[in-house]
Amino acid sequence: MSGGVDSSTAAALLHERGYEVIGLMLRMWAEEGDGYLPNKCCSPESVADARRVCQTLGIPFYLLNVEDEFKTRIVDFFIEGYARGVTPNPCVQCNRWIRFGTLLHKARALGAEFLATGHYARIRKMPRPDQSVAYELWQGVDARKDQAYALHLLTQDQLAHAMFPLGALTKTETRALAAQFNLRVAEKHDSQDLCFIADGDYRNFMRRNRSAALVPGPILDTQGNVLGQHTGLADYTIGQRKGLGLAAGEPLYVTALDGARNAVIVGRQAELGQRVLTARAVNWIPPETAAQLPLRATVKIRYRSPQVPALLSAVNAQDVRVEFDEPLRDITPGQAAVFYDGERCLGGGIISSAK
Repeated sequence: MSGGVDSSTAAALLHERGYEVIGLMLRMWAEEGDGYLPNKCCSPESVADARRVCQTLGIPFYLLNVEDEFKTRIVDFFIEGYARGVTPNPCVQCNRWIRFGTLLHKARALGAEFLATGHYARIRKMPRPDQSVAYELWQGVDARKDQAYALHLLTQDQLAHAMFPLGALTKTETRALAAQFNLRVAEKHDSQDLCFIADGDYRNFMRRNRSAALVPGPILDTQGNVLGQHTGLADYTIGQRKGLGLAAGEPLYVTALDGARNAVIVGRQAELGQRVLTARAVNWIPPETAAQLPLRATVKIRYRSPQVPALLSAVNAQDVRVEFDEPLRDITPGQAAVFYDGERCLGGGIISSAK
């Protein structure tokens, strides 16, 4: 539970359906500076909201401290990624290691059969010829809120013990149900920022926590000519146009971040499009999918990106080559490339390179 409307409504729905529900909330790492800077998803206000929801439903509430693991697994991962010139996705890693790793383990230790969350996604059980069951991850019915992208790293064992009660609902329906359940969080605003960045500015966060990684260096064009100086790789993202401080006869965009040379590479808009990326450490949700390569699928390169058609082929046992039908802008190393067959999520991996 986070104290928000989604997890609160998920708990209320399961309680109404007759499940024995326990509310679990995680206390994660938060910055400390000039005064206390709380983690946004476990601030004192959010803890109070979650506790109040559990009191309303008449269910137990536990607050679990995972600060050290969250700092190591998520925050340090985020900082190291930006220091190397990639754009990490900490939410995907949090689902893998914290929510469906540590939290699922603790829930099972408490005797729980399932870990339920407020994610907008669906799980389907499919019978196999050998009488076993395979678990599939499907997108939520609300396309604007679908979160299968951030759950693509889940394994068969994790999916077997997961529940997503909101997967068949829209956000509007979720808020209406929260009001029916008399939950005071029914109209609470969604948080869109990274939970551990108190002021919402990741560049300032990097300066506070790893200023040594923000080393100035050259801005180069795609031919290697020096056009100017950058303030640190973490200050820039693929596709960025504004804030480059360059005087040029035409708009220039960031096309790559070169960690080896500590260089920002810029080019014309036409140079932004890439046809091929490599995804490393791919997780296949139906494990047998790996043996079906090459195969056609649709691919998302960011949470808010559309699904676009591509051909997937094996590079080796863990990495996949993705060739798009048309050049695609803003392919960003460090983000996840997630594969779909219609609404069914096949899995995905972390983008390691693009060309």
